[in-house]
Amino acid sequence: MNKNHNNDNRMRVSFDLDEVLFVNPDTHKTEPKLKFPLNKIFIERLRYGTPDLINELQNREIDVWVYTSSFRSEKYIRRLFRLYGVKFNGIINGQRHLEEVQRNRKEILPQKLPNVYRISLHIDDEEVVASYGKAYGFEVFQLNAPDGEWKEKILERVDQIRKKSVGV
Repeated sequence: MNKNHNNDNRMRVSFDLDEVLFVNPDTHKTEPKLKFPLNKIFIERLRYGTPDLINELQNREIDVWVYTSSFRSEKYIRRLFRLYGVKFNGIINGQRHLEEVQRNRKEILPQKLPNVYRISLHIDDEEVVASYGKAYGFEVFQLNAPDGEWKEKILERVDQIRKKSVGV
């Protein structure tokens, strides 16, 4: 059986980067800083618990993606997260979104449209993305403040969406 075919039916969850997975250490608890010289190349700080949550989702056979409007390269994002033991199933950055979603349309589309990529749940900090979710029919979990239970809340939301999709 084709390996990629197996993943076609898997649930997908995507995360925004800035203010969601990358946070300010002055306001949020973060993962340990990378060692020199890596901390000079990869300056972003990961929200505490990020590697655990992503690995837990993947252990539950959920594909985990990044969907960011930033123009960081896919290579940069993959390398940074690999240093924390995380591998993403897919990455959509601002460039890919412009090429694959916005394309040459005259109408300006939202900065993120997770349903184009069959993403079941998108985690973002921005209210505007949450409002686009309602308008364009995609699920958003809004995460914008420090929250010690953020991982549990996301796992709970994932379980709710999974139950709804199988009609339980």
